[in-house]
Amino acid sequence: MSFDILTVSCKNGDAPQRFTDSLRNTGFALIEDSPIEQSLIDEVYAAWEGFFKSDAAHKDAFTFDELTHNGFISIDKSETAKGYDQKDIKEMYHLYHWGICPPEVKEVTFKLFNQMQDCAAMLLDWVEQNMPEAVRDKVSEPLSQMIHESPKNLFRLIHYPPLNGDEELGAIRAAAHEDIDLLTVLPSATSKGLQVLSTTGEWIDVDCKRGRIVINTGDMLDECTDGYFTATKHRVINPAGEDTTKSRLAMPLFLHPREEVQLSERYTAGSYRAERYKELGLAPDNDEDIPS
Repeated sequence: MSFDILTVSCKNGDAPQRFTDSLRNTGFALIEDSPIEQSLIDEVYAAWEGFFKSDAAHKDAFTFDELTHNGFISIDKSETAKGYDQKDIKEMYHLYHWGICPPEVKEVTFKLFNQMQDCAAMLLDWVEQNMPEAVRDKVSEPLSQMIHESPKNLFRLIHYPPLNGDEELGAIRAAAHEDIDLLTVLPSATSKGLQVLSTTGEWIDVDCKRGRIVINTGDMLDECTDGYFTATKHRVINPAGEDTTKSRLAMPLFLHPREEVQLSERYTAGSYRAERYKELGLAPDNDEDIPS
């Protein structure tokens, strides 16, 4: 089977089937003509670029809270991908609908958050409608219902800073990993660097030009469909040449079910997420779940 990430226009009648096929075959899909406004995406990127350029005291006022999982995570506290020793070269802000947000970026950020979440619910409906009945019967409730009013849907604003030559040996912007969620919705980043691992073991550049939205499956969708949809490894590589002096911004939305949703006989969404966050070093190392 060829590893072909499909580009799907939301205006086409066959979009739901093509989108689901691409996720099934590659774990990824690219969508065009989405209901998410590109002008709003640009506005949010500009707003958060200002936040990440602000002084340390301003950013520290929103420091990440390990219990609520909300707030600003500095480069020195960035996550470490499972199986790696080096931290990713990035700083980021975790935002939830109930969370604290810097006031200067709040209005436009939550407007985009809502548009992305509405689009995501549509995409989950597409998946639900087009997967085999036998797989649908394994799922404890409709996929779009799992995220309805979920306090755990996570909007992550990421800044990959310019490289200065002092980076830890072997560290890259985002080491190879799978996402923890059902689906990830990712507007095109401000520069290239995203790669996906093909079924033949090759790293392939994802053509996420402006105006496209990258969608990928997460481990929770893999878990609740008993492996029918497989989460695919991806990474963000370091730039080369003149691009090393440039920042890169990205803002994925991770779709997380409500805590009590039963993913499988082994896991609820809450127990699964808590286990993975501990592996990433983003949660307390104890037996308690992360509260809402």
